[in-house]
Amino acid sequence: MTQLPLRFDFIPYPLWRRRGMPPFFTLWNAVSTADADAHPPLSSAGMAAYMARWHILPGGMDTGAARRALETLPDLPGTPDWTPLEPSQSAAPHLPLRLPAQWEPMEAVILAFPVLYPPLWETHFQMIEAITPAARVDVLIPHPSWAKAILLHLQARGRAALKSVRLLPLPTDDIWVRDYGPFIGFDAEGRRAAVSAIYDPLPTYPQSRDNALADRYAALAGLPLAALDLHTEGGNFWSDGAGTLLLSDDLDHRHQHMTPAAVRDRLQATIGFERLITIPPLRHEETGHVDLAIKLADARTILIAAEAPFNRDRLCEARARLAQATNAAGERFRLIPLPMPAPYLNWGVYPVWRSYTNALTVNGRVLVPTFGIAEDAAALEIYRRTLPDFQIIGIDCRAAANGGGAVHCLTKEVPAEARRRDSD
Repeated sequence: MTQLPLRFDFIPYPLWRRRGMPPFFTLWNAVSTADADAHPPLSSAGMAAYMARWHILPGGMDTGAARRALETLPDLPGTPDWTPLEPSQSAAPHLPLRLPAQWEPMEAVILAFPVLYPPLWETHFQMIEAITPAARVDVLIPHPSWAKAILLHLQARGRAALKSVRLLPLPTDDIWVRDYGPFIGFDAEGRRAAVSAIYDPLPTYPQSRDNALADRYAALAGLPLAALDLHTEGGNFWSDGAGTLLLSDDLDHRHQHMTPAAVRDRLQATIGFERLITIPPLRHEETGHVDLAIKLADARTILIAAEAPFNRDRLCEARARLAQATNAAGERFRLIPLPMPAPYLNWGVYPVWRSYTNALTVNGRVLVPTFGIAEDAAALEIYRRTLPDFQIIGIDCRAAANGGGAVHCLTKEVPAEARRRDSD
């Protein structure tokens, strides 16, 4: 990988919290946003000064105007709870759950606001603005004080349906809610319920709040909760809602103490499927997730990253497997290639993969990542041709890509309850 272009871009990862980092990283708090999640500015003046310092004031506002505007906004009730919650007291779901497809009716989308990463604020505002005309957005914040800053921006921008924004003081360790958020589906009786998998992919980083989020959200929503005793993340799942799951081989790699059959049996007991299709994960990509290589566009259509010079063998194998596979209904897939931009080395340490398959479908809209490169236009046009009945919306993910993900990694959908689905 030494021939890759070298860049020095912002890294949306809490490197200062990694165990074993050099002692000088403890000084990072004094000159960065490193402790802003736990210790936010509590006054309007402090918040305005903070936004000015990090160049995230709303457009056209100076510090004084931002302070005055913040003072007019209501306080968000409640305080953050940093301790694990007790399991939900709702009746246990009747397993296995049916995991809906993303093109089914959705009530909400969860995202964790990037208070630690100012370059990602724009990305998250764009996602909120794209989703709220079609669904509620549950914005997770580490402290109620951040609510005013977010609302100030959304009001100043004037493009979000504010009545569909719900700000929730549920602290997390990081922003990749796709991976640690709850799998929400329907049990054997048609009740909406949640599943919590074991989230521990980065043992040198704090993960306890992320690992607790599925239970916290289920308790908040009053959803029955079941545990999935497997080490896995939501970014490694695509479901057609009709018995087909698509994953990468990473699930087996993470459970080498078990046979592949035992892994599948354990998964199937909690998340139901009739057909499980796996593809190889990308090489030199840390997550191993399927959503960086393919997107299930509908029950018979898969968007797949084209066989680029890097990872050509893995992507060719993925295409070959999918070409031979059928969904649970016995139907062959239509495979549509998407551009696969060449990676680059960020800070000379790790390759950054930019994936157009890392997109979110929600209630007639598809949020597609863009990266400020020539391939963006071609990718958006392929989405428009493939899904002509959907509104295709580009989301700027240039900064997010440096953390290993894009739109899909930053969001988690909440399916609509059965009675709403029947009325849609």
